Order: sequence, then C-alpha cells, then structure tokens
Amino acid sequence: MDNVTIHFEDISTFPVSSKQASLWLNQVCRDEGTRLTSLTIVLCDDEYLLDMNRNYLSHDYYTDILTFDTSEAETIEGDLFISIDRVKENASTHQVSFENELHRVMVHGLLHLLGYKDKGGQESKIMTAKENTYLSLLTNL
Repeated sequence: MDNVTIHFEDISTFPVSSKQASLWLNQVCRDEGTRLTSLTIVLCDDEYLLDMNRNYLSHDYYTDILTFDTSEAETIEGDLFISIDRVKENASTHQVSFENELHRVMVHGLLHLLGYKDKGGQESKIMTAKENTYLSLLTNL
C-alpha cells in the first residue's frame, strides 16, 4: 500500500518515511470510510510555496500547506505542498517537535481532501480535534 509518495523541491532532503506515512494516512481514510488512491506530498521552502500560492490561488502570503484535490468518485487522491520553513516556525511557536508539526500539517491536508473545512470557529475546532485523533494513530504504527 505504497500510494503515498514524498518529493523534495528547493530544499535539502531529510529522513521521512513514505511507507509510514502511507500506512498512517491510509488508516485515516479507512477510519473516515473511504479509500486513499494516491497522495503526493511535496516538501518545499517558503518561496516555492509562495510562488504556487500566487500563481494558482492569487494569494500573496506565506502558508504552511496548499492542497490540490484530484479525487474522483468514492476515492481520495491529491497533492499536498508543504513549506518546511512554515512547519519549523509553527513547531517553534507551538513548542512541539518538527516531526509532530509535519505530521499535523500532512493530516490537515488529507482532512481537506476528505471534505473538512477550517474557515470558521466550529469548523476549525472539528478539524483540530480530527488532527489530534489521527496524530494519536502514529504511536500505534
């Protein structure tokens, strides 16, 4: 079940397990009652993601993740672009490990593919609760 691939753009590579990510994110989808077909995670720097944010969404600001949904019918498929610079800053701000914050951002993107939103108070609370629930699965893999 290696349907999660991880790529690096404009940053140095570092150890990250696509096999563990695949096991974990597939479990999240099963728990949500669907199937993950394919997920590409691109780890990049701030400038790379800012350029994408400007070109694809007409937003002129830094962000930690951009999610592109290419799902069809009953399965989940998409691309997550994650700024490692933002992940490092978020980890420092929230006083969590880099790895924990990276996983949080990964599952956050997947939750968007699953249809969850985070623009309002209640939506954000639901999204954060789901992130916390699914982060706890990592200790069992």
